Amino acid sequence: MASSKVGSIGEYIREQRTRAKISLRQLADVSGISNPYLSQIERGLRKPSAEILQQIAKGLRISAEALYVQAGILEDREADTDVQAAVRADLVLTERQKQVLLDIYASFLKENEAGGVVAGPDEPAMPEQTGPEQAGPERKGREEVG
Repeated sequence: MASSKVGSIGEYIREQRTRAKISLRQLADVSGISNPYLSQIERGLRKPSAEILQQIAKGLRISAEALYVQAGILEDREADTDVQAAVRADLVLTERQKQVLLDIYASFLKENEAGGVVAGPDEPAMPEQTGPEQAGPERKGREEVG
C-alpha cells in the first residue's frame, strides 16, 4: 500500500515547494537533505523515511502528518473542514501556531455540539444573548486589594 504512494509523495512535495515559492536547492538547504536525494524523492525514485519527511515538512513549514498520510505511513483521518484546511495550508504560521488554532477550533465545535448550537444555512451558530449582563460581572470594589 505504501509503495503505491511513493510517486504521489514526491509530487505532493514538489507541489508544496512550488506553492511556497522555494527552489529545490533552497528546500534541500533548509531541510538538511542533499539536493540530489530530494530531487529523487520528488521524481518518485526514492521512498523517504519518516525522519526525512519530517525534515522536509519543517523546511516547507507544513504538517509532517500531511506528508505521512501522502506517503502511506499514517491513515488518512476524517476530512478537514474549510477552516482546518485553511489553517493547515497557511505558510506563515508555525506548526505550533497551527496546532493551537486547530485545538481552539475543535474546542468551539465540541462546545457548540454539547450546547446543541446548530447553525442554519442563513444564520451563524451563536447562542442568543439577552442583554449587557451576559458580558460578565462588574468589577466594582476590586481596587482595594492589598
